[in-house]
Amino acid sequence: MAKRDYYEVLGVAKGASADEIKKAYRSKVKDLHPDRNKDNPKAEAQFKEVGEAYDVLKSDDKKAAYDRYGHAAFENGMGGGRPGGGMGGGQGDFSSAFSDVFDDLFGDFMGQRGGGGGGRRAARGADLRYNLRISLEDAFSGMQKSITVPASVQCDSCDGSGAEGGAEPTTCPTCSGMGKVRAQQGFFTVERTCPTCSGMGQIVKNPCKKCRGAGRVEKERTLSVNIPAGVETGTRIRLAGEGEAGMRGGPSGDLYIFIEVADHELFERDGPNLFCRVPVSMSTAALGGNIEVPTIDGGRGRVQIPAGSQSGRQMRLRGKGMPPLRGGGVGDMIIELAVETPVNLTSRQKELLREFEGEAHNNNPESSNFFSSVKSFWDSMKG
Repeated sequence: MAKRDYYEVLGVAKGASADEIKKAYRSKVKDLHPDRNKDNPKAEAQFKEVGEAYDVLKSDDKKAAYDRYGHAAFENGMGGGRPGGGMGGGQGDFSSAFSDVFDDLFGDFMGQRGGGGGGRRAARGADLRYNLRISLEDAFSGMQKSITVPASVQCDSCDGSGAEGGAEPTTCPTCSGMGKVRAQQGFFTVERTCPTCSGMGQIVKNPCKKCRGAGRVEKERTLSVNIPAGVETGTRIRLAGEGEAGMRGGPSGDLYIFIEVADHELFERDGPNLFCRVPVSMSTAALGGNIEVPTIDGGRGRVQIPAGSQSGRQMRLRGKGMPPLRGGGVGDMIIELAVETPVNLTSRQKELLREFEGEAHNNNPESSNFFSSVKSFWDSMKG
């Protein structure tokens, strides 16, 4: 039976580009895969035919020979021989073709491109997290903080190579430096991490005695961290390259510092604003006056208390809150009054309060309205 034209098999024109040929091949193998066509006995043969066609048309040299001589280019020694053994060696043809598409689809994800190899593979170090607890005063003013971080650092004995004396590692003989090995399973080529070099692509014949071939050792480091003013709980600070050292000279990871601002005994924070509950005497609340309150910057602010102020009344000190971390203005300090009831009264004080109580039934802002409403109710009932 005469072979079909390879362009016809893939469903492309003779002048199709390499991208068009590859796209057509992907579509065909997806549609004709035997697992998806168990009821079609011809699917497997068509599947192999597509692989053979692509094996020829993907190569510029084979494609040029085929365009000139047709199928005869691969018979009787013409054009460099048969395309991987022709249909008689169909599985070999398909494996070669599918391998290229596998590289194209998954090569970047696996850290390689088809046809590469031999290059040094140095794994990047892991990122680290450090939780830092600071006071509200430190969050207000900002600070320089020294921290001690246990981490892996580059081995100074082998300069991170992992080999004794700093010698260069050698290419892994199992994977030829690719870090991956391939296994043929039916029509598919499956890639796995090389068991010899664990995906590094290289092996160390004489490991460094200090780091045992890892290229890094455990060590505590002291770092200086700049804490900007205005940070709050959850703020993250990144120190590039201060994480774990990479394997065998690979780049270091990053260190992420997570800020936690401790609760304050006087102030409660809400974004840029600070709340402060301030006790005032009963006489000051009734008569009015000035009081001083502490501020987060260590100073004191003066607040005017209007006469007749009640517990829960709030007043605002502009610009006495937290500084902005990312734009915006400085927050405010909001003061909430808490009128205190006097205790441990002397006899004279109790006497004065009783006199005051006897004359103050109309001074309560709520009582006058209440008693007025009660009197009106009983008057209506009597009528």
